[in-house]
Amino acid sequence: MAIAAPERPTTVAAPRFVEASTPMLDARIPSGPLERKWTQRKFENKLVAPANRRRYSVIVVGTGLAGASAAASLGEQGYDVKAFFIHDSPRRAHSIAAQGGINAAKNYKNDGDSVYRLFYDTIKGGDYRAREANVHRLAEVSVNILDQCVAQGVPFAREYGGLIDNRSFGGAQVERTFYARGQTGQQLLLGAYQAMMRQVQAGTVTLVPRREMLDLVTVDGVARGIITRDLISGEIERHSAHAVLLCTGGYGTVFYLSTNAVNSNVTAAWRAHKRGAWMANPCFTQIHPTCIPVSGDHQSKLTLMSESLRNNGRIWVPKNVGDRRQASAIPEAERDYYLERKYPSFGNLVPRDVASRNAKEVCDEGRGVGDSGLSVYLDFRDDITRLGRDVIKARYGNLFEMYNRITGEDPYSTPMRIFPAVHYTMGGLWVDYHLQSSIPGLFVLGEANFSDHGANRLGASALMQGLADGYFVAPYVVPDYLASTKFGDAPVNHPAFDAAAISVRGQLDRILKVRGRTTPREFHRKLGHLMWDHVGMARNKHGLETVLREIPALREEFWRDIAVPGSADLKNQSLEYAGRVADYLEFAEEMALDALERTESCGGHFREESQTPEGEALRDDENFAHVAAWEFTGVGTPPVLHREKLQFEYAHPTQRSYK
Repeated sequence: MAIAAPERPTTVAAPRFVEASTPMLDARIPSGPLERKWTQRKFENKLVAPANRRRYSVIVVGTGLAGASAAASLGEQGYDVKAFFIHDSPRRAHSIAAQGGINAAKNYKNDGDSVYRLFYDTIKGGDYRAREANVHRLAEVSVNILDQCVAQGVPFAREYGGLIDNRSFGGAQVERTFYARGQTGQQLLLGAYQAMMRQVQAGTVTLVPRREMLDLVTVDGVARGIITRDLISGEIERHSAHAVLLCTGGYGTVFYLSTNAVNSNVTAAWRAHKRGAWMANPCFTQIHPTCIPVSGDHQSKLTLMSESLRNNGRIWVPKNVGDRRQASAIPEAERDYYLERKYPSFGNLVPRDVASRNAKEVCDEGRGVGDSGLSVYLDFRDDITRLGRDVIKARYGNLFEMYNRITGEDPYSTPMRIFPAVHYTMGGLWVDYHLQSSIPGLFVLGEANFSDHGANRLGASALMQGLADGYFVAPYVVPDYLASTKFGDAPVNHPAFDAAAISVRGQLDRILKVRGRTTPREFHRKLGHLMWDHVGMARNKHGLETVLREIPALREEFWRDIAVPGSADLKNQSLEYAGRVADYLEFAEEMALDALERTESCGGHFREESQTPEGEALRDDENFAHVAAWEFTGVGTPPVLHREKLQFEYAHPTQRSYK
């Protein structure tokens, strides 16, 4: 008689996350018609009388466009503002690197633009994964931003009639991008910096340079201050306030190589997340299609070539696989202008996610150019012939010079070689309509929040959002919070400050005690390779599950073998870097989990399992028309997933088409 083998116990995989038990999140969006929501909410918000404003202190972390404009605006109103930044001058903020322009619905070209069209293009460009109310507010105040900046003296390009000039950017069929040659971010930042320095002179804003925020202090669940480290002396400092504004940019350097400054990081946002601020849609990252290709492992960052170049440059590759001839040797009949062929309505000015995926596709086919085969041509030959070299030089001279210095090639006579690279992050800390996070009193502005761009940001909208949040939203929502809140005492010797300072010091000491052999840069590079390979331009279930196994192992290796010399009690850039990499090794896991859980494709989040027969992103509106907001529960433990349902009353979701 055969004896049945004993049944093996069934192994149940541990859950990767926990569903929140509460209903859908409330973003405090005003009722009423879309075009009246912001006007009505501004009227409803409570005010602080001018004589009372100096009694309230506000901390601003970061002095890029969002932070500098917020500090200047709140200082102008009379609040006591302290602005913290890691550089020696606010003028070194990464906003300075933005090149191409800033969007505004001015309709100076009389070509059919309007506030509503900018709203619609932004919702559609983000693949219907942004709030309608936030996006319409952004479109509304875009016209005010231009007026503000012109009044500050920002030297925008001018057309013959004296009006500021504009040009086209991706995802739009009108000209609404205003620019200052290829230095728009720099000029806008100088304008915001001057406005802020005026308030420094007036005594309402205090600048605190060379400080890194290492923790958020909450008292009774409310944000009441921050812990910083003096990057020169190493001193751990405590700063108390009635409200904290986080304006620290995005987390693109999680990929190691990106167009972001090397010092750009997730630390301030991640430390706030660990104190209770939810992280929304972290998998929504933008790959910019026009960047100088990777040249080797020696690089620490990549260089952006402005999207504005696609106005006059044509993108192409050889028609034949493996064609390695020089560009000049390939006749016109053997060139494939693939964006113009596939998307005749928009041509080379399709949105960034579409252009990037198509560049990857032709390179994967073996039609890429250059030694690596991982680049495509951006060719100005036709417009140099049509308009003349001087016209192209006037528009893009500084960009052409930068390309020449980096590559040694002359783009006036030889096509540029470009390839997609990480550039911007649409995800960020969750905020409601008032830009307030899930922690009362913690406001998040600019790229650090998730609110306005959905799954893909249109070109020239980052500068618009940063200045909109700082100049025109924060001055209404922060006073409303201050006037509506009864504050208790929160001095810097409060137990909450003691606990936060001890935690910060403990993290620094833990890093220094390892005394391993692997540098922070080596760990960062390893993480970047994992993220680019599995959470980059294309993602799939197998790759995401792989990276979710490998990140915890790499994190354990970090804590066994990180090499940081020196002390925490003086300037120590290796220690700064190691702390940022440690945060990325935690954040990257949540980012990959978000990408795994969102099984649809939308915008910059492209799941290979979810695409149309033509290879375009295929959304799943029934299951994923929501914001995914993650609540931290501990390193290596399943986070809690909260959802905010997205309602579309005006821009009804359709399959995006730019053909």
